[in-house]
Amino acid sequence: MSEKRKPLLGFVGKLPSGTALGNSGKTHCPLCMGLFKAPRLLPCLHTVCTTCLEQLEPFSVVDIRGGDSDTSSEGSIFQELKPPSLQLQIGILCPVCGAQVDLPMGGVKALTIDHLAMNDVMLESLQGEGQGLVCDLCSNREVEKRCQTCKANLCHFCCQAHRRQKKTTYHTMVDRKDLKGCSRIGKPVLCPAHPAEDLRLFCELCDQPVCQDCVVGEHREHPCDFTSSVTHKHGDSVRELLRGTQPHVEALEGALAQIKGMNSALQAQVGAVAADVRTFSEGYIKAIEEHRDKLLKQLEDIRVQKENSLQLQKAQLEQLLADMRTGVEFTEHLLTSGSDLEILITKGVVVERLTKLNKVEYSIHPGVNDKICFSPQQKAGRCRGYEVYGAISTKEVDPAKCVLQGEDLHRAQEKQTASFTLLCKDAAGESMGRGGDGVQVTVIPKDKKDSPVRALVHDNQDGTYHVSYTPKEPGVYTVLVCIKEQHVQGSPFTVTVRKRHRPHPGVFQGCAFCSSGGQKTAHCGGTMPGGYLGCGHGHKGHPGRPHWSCCGKFAEKSECTWTGGQNAPRSLLRTVAL
Repeated sequence: MSEKRKPLLGFVGKLPSGTALGNSGKTHCPLCMGLFKAPRLLPCLHTVCTTCLEQLEPFSVVDIRGGDSDTSSEGSIFQELKPPSLQLQIGILCPVCGAQVDLPMGGVKALTIDHLAMNDVMLESLQGEGQGLVCDLCSNREVEKRCQTCKANLCHFCCQAHRRQKKTTYHTMVDRKDLKGCSRIGKPVLCPAHPAEDLRLFCELCDQPVCQDCVVGEHREHPCDFTSSVTHKHGDSVRELLRGTQPHVEALEGALAQIKGMNSALQAQVGAVAADVRTFSEGYIKAIEEHRDKLLKQLEDIRVQKENSLQLQKAQLEQLLADMRTGVEFTEHLLTSGSDLEILITKGVVVERLTKLNKVEYSIHPGVNDKICFSPQQKAGRCRGYEVYGAISTKEVDPAKCVLQGEDLHRAQEKQTASFTLLCKDAAGESMGRGGDGVQVTVIPKDKKDSPVRALVHDNQDGTYHVSYTPKEPGVYTVLVCIKEQHVQGSPFTVTVRKRHRPHPGVFQGCAFCSSGGQKTAHCGGTMPGGYLGCGHGHKGHPGRPHWSCCGKFAEKSECTWTGGQNAPRSLLRTVAL
């Protein structure tokens, strides 16, 4: 179909992909599955019975063509363009491949007749049982012989009549059973315009076979020649075209073979990867199940341990309570019912017992708690070679035992990030070893309590938390660090934020010149501010360790105090030029 044509309506699809034509495709229609009857050759080189094609539902396509289709002249591109015209073209779809077939003006019956298929049908009928093949003359009797001269199939009666005629007396007759070795049995192809004449000539101008009447009529003065004379020339052109097509067939077959091989390799690879996935998943599942069983066993051990502790504490308290009640009841009975002499006689034993009971130490709180937590994101080592997660812990963070660490706890500088570390510990002072505690940090300026500074808390998942914040202005800030709404040890605390110090113009280094005691053979790195060769602190023993060459301070993170000039502190130091 042309690129400018678009189907408007279509109802007929191609045959299902499972329909196999095989060898029967040469003699049997792909639609009715019977022997060809007046077979027509479609442009896609598929053959279908005329009757079957007429039963297909046609559809319309729009053919957009220009007003003047003659563009053969060299200057045609400069000619005035005429508006295109819309024409309706009737078409059908090939029932085998689904290709669009534009019907000529005469419809289906104007399509090319497939004489090769007709020959195959006739050959199959003659070599077979002969069912359905009748005499070409009487059309009502079964074929028994064939005239090789007339190319006609004849019954016994018509064969005798054929021999009696003077013109056909010497024609060669062959029995139908003797035709099994033949490869071609064809009838003369008659001219559609002159049915009594054979198509024995070929018009080179019109590129079509013609008869003798056509040569003297419609094809007068056209270059015509016998088909036997021109068939070699046209056959050679077709063969040449065939030779150019065959490499494409081989290439396509090779491509399909590669696709088939790749599909097989793909299936094999998918199967192998699927097996790896299953093996990995099954191993991982077993590892997780084993880790689960270990966690549940650990949880059960914790339960048993805590329950035993509770039961022991319970038994001790119950025994102590029974002893107390016995002492109280006996003493009350003695004091209320005993005589003076009885009280005095028994007093020593009662006092000793009650004194001993009063000195017994006990706790009114349970000796264990129910603090058992599960941390699903905590790494739990490897199991069966797989990394597993999830740990059970009975530790509980004690804010009073937590520790704050860091150089920026009480001092910071404006517009610079200050940070410190929180170490979470339990009641025994041991590190929690895990994260997940609800740490809350608030940084509040003293003068602007309604504008807190944003603090970032990073959980290191090991019981420590890194806290950072950036004060925007100098001043005094209050920092509150809480866990579960309880202040940790050392919270709240104040931080003095100073103005951003001046950067050091010098170099922080271990000056070889200063460390040498002022030897001229010792060199310091480069020329320092003030024009000195060396750091400017060349007196003996100063400083003897890494320091700032501009002001002599030992701390790398410090504020430079050198302001320049002879009145600055720097001028009091003895400087030596190398």
